[in-house]
Amino acid sequence: MKAFSYYNATDLKDAVMVLGNMEVQSLPLAGGTDILGEMKNRYVSPGRLVNLKSIPGLDKISFGREGLKLGALVRLHDIAMDKRIQKDYPGLAQAADSVGSPQLRNVGTLGGNLCQRPRCWYYRGEEYPCIRKSGGICYAVSGRNKYHCVIGGGPCFIVHPSDTAPMLMALGAKVTIQGVKGSRDVVMDEFFILPEEDSTRENILLPGELITAVTVPAPAKGSRNCYLKFKERGSRDFALASAGASLLVDEAGTTCLKASLVLGGVAPAPHRAKEAEALLTGKKIDLQAVEQAVKAALADAAPMTENEYKVGLARTILKRAILRAAGVEV
Repeated sequence: MKAFSYYNATDLKDAVMVLGNMEVQSLPLAGGTDILGEMKNRYVSPGRLVNLKSIPGLDKISFGREGLKLGALVRLHDIAMDKRIQKDYPGLAQAADSVGSPQLRNVGTLGGNLCQRPRCWYYRGEEYPCIRKSGGICYAVSGRNKYHCVIGGGPCFIVHPSDTAPMLMALGAKVTIQGVKGSRDVVMDEFFILPEEDSTRENILLPGELITAVTVPAPAKGSRNCYLKFKERGSRDFALASAGASLLVDEAGTTCLKASLVLGGVAPAPHRAKEAEALLTGKKIDLQAVEQAVKAALADAAPMTENEYKVGLARTILKRAILRAAGVEV
C-alpha cells in the first residue's frame, strides 16, 4: 500500500469539496471493507482518503410519509436487525443479512455495498491490464469465466457484487447523490451503468459525488417481498445468482397485480427481469405462471464457456423468491 493522507470531513459540503479537488486523487472511506483491500493490492492508490464517518447524521434509519430513509453510512447489520424493516421490507433485511460475515456486516455500510467494485479476478489481479482498468481486453472472454455474467456483458463481463442493490431496485428505491453543485435523487434503475456505456465504472457517480441516503417507498397494502441468494460457500461469499422479488397482490392474495423482479450475480448491473414482470402481472400466482415468467427472464442469456450453469440457477432462485414472496407452498 502506498502512503496516503487521511482527512476527517466535517460535513457533506466539506467532503465533496475535498473529493472534487483534482490536485490530489481522493477517495471516500466509510466502512473500508472494499477500498482498503483495493489499496493493499494496489488496484487503486489514492493520495488521500476522506473519512465520512466523521459527518453526523449519515448513519440514521428513519421512517416517514415517503417510506424508509437509510443514511449511506447505516451498517448492514443494523438494516438486517431492524424490527420494522424486517416487518415492512423483509427482502431488504434478508439481503443485508446475506452479505459477507457478521464481522463484515458490523463494519460495512449500505453506501459501500452499493458502490463496491467488481470481484472479477482479472480486475483484482495486478498483472492483468483489463478493460475495466482502461486496458484493451477482457481476459474472461478467452479465460476462466465461471463467475462472470450471462446477461448484459460486453466489452467487459463482470457481475455486480452487491446484495442490497437488487432488492432495493425491486422495491423502487431511489438514491440521493451529493456533489459540489448540490444534491439530486436518482431511481435505483438509473444509478448503475453497463460496460457498453462505460467499461471502467459501475455507476453514475462523478468525481466528488457521494451517495448520502437511500429512500424506499412506503409499502402499499398487499405488497410482499423476498430476497434469495445462492452462493458457493456456506458463509462469506458473493452471489452466483440472487433475486429480489417485490409483489403487489389482490385482497385474496392469489393474483399478482404488479411484479418487480431483479436478478443479481448474473449481470454487470442488477438486472430487471422486465419480461418476467410482464408475464406475471395480472396472473394467478401458481407454479405454471411463475415458471413461464422465470423462463422469459433468462431468454436472452448468453453464457460463456464455463458459466452456463448460471442460467438454470438464476431461474430457480428467481422462481423460489417469487413463490416465497407470494406465500405459495410448493
